[in-house]
Amino acid sequence: MTALDQWIEEQYGYCARAMLMSISPLERVQVRSGFGLTIYPVKGSIVASPVLGSYDPDPDYFFHWYRDSALVIDALRLLYADGSVGPEALTQLRDFVHFSRAVGELDGGTLVADRSWCESVADGYRQYLRADDELSAVHGEAVAAEARVNPDGSLDVTRWARPQHDGPALRALALLRWLRIAPADAEFREHLSACIQTDLAFILQHWAEPCFDIWEEERGVHFYTLCAAAAALEAGADWLQARGLHEQARSHRDAAVQARSALDGFWYPDAGYYRSRRAVPGGDSGKWLDMAVVLAALHAGGREAHSVHDPRMHATLARLEALFDATYPINRARPTGRAPAMGRYAGDTYYSGGAYYFATLGAAEFYFRAAAGREDRRAWITRGDEFLATVRAFTPPGGEMAEQFDQRTGEPRSARHLAWSYASFISCVSARRVALGVSRC
Repeated sequence: MTALDQWIEEQYGYCARAMLMSISPLERVQVRSGFGLTIYPVKGSIVASPVLGSYDPDPDYFFHWYRDSALVIDALRLLYADGSVGPEALTQLRDFVHFSRAVGELDGGTLVADRSWCESVADGYRQYLRADDELSAVHGEAVAAEARVNPDGSLDVTRWARPQHDGPALRALALLRWLRIAPADAEFREHLSACIQTDLAFILQHWAEPCFDIWEEERGVHFYTLCAAAAALEAGADWLQARGLHEQARSHRDAAVQARSALDGFWYPDAGYYRSRRAVPGGDSGKWLDMAVVLAALHAGGREAHSVHDPRMHATLARLEALFDATYPINRARPTGRAPAMGRYAGDTYYSGGAYYFATLGAAEFYFRAAAGREDRRAWITRGDEFLATVRAFTPPGGEMAEQFDQRTGEPRSARHLAWSYASFISCVSARRVALGVSRC
């Protein structure tokens, strides 16, 4: 076993334990004094970070994001499949499904009808509250576009980037994958199926509509969101077909074909990469070359177009590697055997503007997954290991992973103990094991 192999196995165990801190974090209480809120998490909630920040300097990530929680519950599946966690994972899955269904019953109109909750909001914070008409519209299927809720199961009353449509697609994909391996009684399978059907219905209705992107910054039509929707519609069609719901399966498959066709339109031949977005009026910043495209191939899966086996996706990743290699100071004069630290897009200004653990791990995972079936697969695995070597170089000795490591100093930045970072490491190493032939998960 090489030094890298040994570190990978040790870090995998740490990431498994650390990610679990974000699942049902009942022992933590978040006080948002300016908003007059005290948040007591309930079972099934998954916070993006268990650190109780308030932009001091840690950001407040103590929310149940639909997107992040879906990625975490999918990584939990990998831990359950390889035996890293036991039957408690099934309890956590059950709690997650019940929480997700309960959240779907929220109604913002109740907050408008009784505004007594506003009495505790400090004057300086009222400017950050959502408007009444926006809250009134949050009910029924509109709850699925909320992006995030409080981990106590209540609506987020603050202004945020809404709507977002990737969460339901990622959750449906994760739960469909769980269905293949999770033993469950008939009652829970009905809850699981109901949650999947609700998400599929939302995707079928809204997949073509503009929304905010994965980074919650721009409204438009986004490659990542569309790719997740296409994959969920395809997987959902197969599942519906197996249940004998042939008409529903046909409608989902037809929508998936349309979504795949739309994704082809994101290819930018003059530059040789997939564009990340088609912006609506007033929402175009030119962030076309974006790591979100590569993450889409990982989170959505698939073996054909828009996947890790798509040569156009390989070209996109190559352009991103060149971008960050040239612009990040920590990538200059890096030693042999290390790939560039990766970020989101050119000109990113959030905290240090990158690098991101989940972006660098995403590049590694891409190479591991793309190695399948290739004659030169060893070269692809080696390239993936070079990205893991970079992650190792910028991971503190204790194993903690924040959201970023500074593009100039390599020091941790932004949210500490980011659940997405840990989930990315788990999925990356799982893909590596498959590429090496030591696992089928």
